[in-house]
Amino acid sequence: MKKKLKIEYPLNPTSRIIIWNAISTPAGLERWFADKVTRNGKTYTFKWGKTESRDADITNTRSEYFIRFHWKDDEEPKSFFEFKILFNELTSDHILEVTDFADPEDEEDTINLWNSQIDVLKRVFGV
Repeated sequence: MKKKLKIEYPLNPTSRIIIWNAISTPAGLERWFADKVTRNGKTYTFKWGKTESRDADITNTRSEYFIRFHWKDDEEPKSFFEFKILFNELTSDHILEVTDFADPEDEEDTINLWNSQIDVLKRVFGV
């Protein structure tokens, strides 16, 4: 049984549109998440390197707020990965909340991978 992980990343005050485009469009996702991203309807294809490819369906979305994907090859129907944009009224900063599922023995590796990927997102988009 996979464990649900929620990780919050504070972002500099910036436009919600910039963050939204980074997490929801093939062009944005190609800049930090995967080498190549294509979309066909609600299915995104993510490619890394020359051989690794995975398909994910959008299972839920609300424009400029969150997008949720489910890997097509994931045998657990309730697992997903999600990007959610939150706003901290006290600091006027945005927070990117990443939700993912990992096997207990892979939890630390999954968190480290997201930390690395979000560092790239912050650097590329200046957030």
